[in-house]
Amino acid sequence: MLTTRKIVHIDQEKCDGCGQCVPSCAEGAIRIVNGKAHLVSDVVCDGLGACLGHCPQDAISIIEREASPFDEHAMHAHVAALRECESSRDRTSGCPGAAVKSLRLNVLSGGPSARVVPGGAAPTGDLTSRLANWPLQLPLVPPNAPFLREADLLLVADCVPAAHPDFHGRFLNGRPMLMACPKLDNAAAHTQKLVQIIRASGLRSITVLHMEVPCCTGLLRIAEAAVTLAGTHVPIHDATISLDGRELATAS
Repeated sequence: MLTTRKIVHIDQEKCDGCGQCVPSCAEGAIRIVNGKAHLVSDVVCDGLGACLGHCPQDAISIIEREASPFDEHAMHAHVAALRECESSRDRTSGCPGAAVKSLRLNVLSGGPSARVVPGGAAPTGDLTSRLANWPLQLPLVPPNAPFLREADLLLVADCVPAAHPDFHGRFLNGRPMLMACPKLDNAAAHTQKLVQIIRASGLRSITVLHMEVPCCTGLLRIAEAAVTLAGTHVPIHDATISLDGRELATAS
């Protein structure tokens, strides 16, 4: 039976999926789903607002609305299930693909070589992965992720790794990489997320790697705006890739 009571409300327009609200909820009522914070279920939210004040975007509030009553037994069962799941894997949100992982040890030790895809062309050169971090998509990465601390960040447009024939060997070299699309994604949200990263992680530099098509240069504008809004000086390096995979220009 529904009743009018206080309950958490998450403004999806303001939420940037940073995940800082998740550990502040002892009931496990908030999870990150598809890059946004969501209330798992009304019955596991007590409406007391322990998560308030833990959102840098001020996206969380307490409202009164019709909702199922808080169920303490269901909440305890939910928390127990979360703990059992978390004991088997390290994660920072409800999405396993968003779990923060540093892959730098694999990079430095050489790591396993990539396998040949059946039916594909024969591999040439060194196929060792240089990938140093996970997750890769900008909206999924917490601003204080360890691999971002005082890093030289590589900010990459989604199409670049598919277009450049030697993306790992030429650009990665163990540097942390974040990916985004300036045309299809929310540019304002990306800008704010970069602002948080710059302030929380103390980036040394940002290299923006984008395609030659005009809309893709929007990624450079996002980085420039974020540095300005963060109120700090972080050098930005600009690199452009042609549609046939050539490096056209690199500028500081």
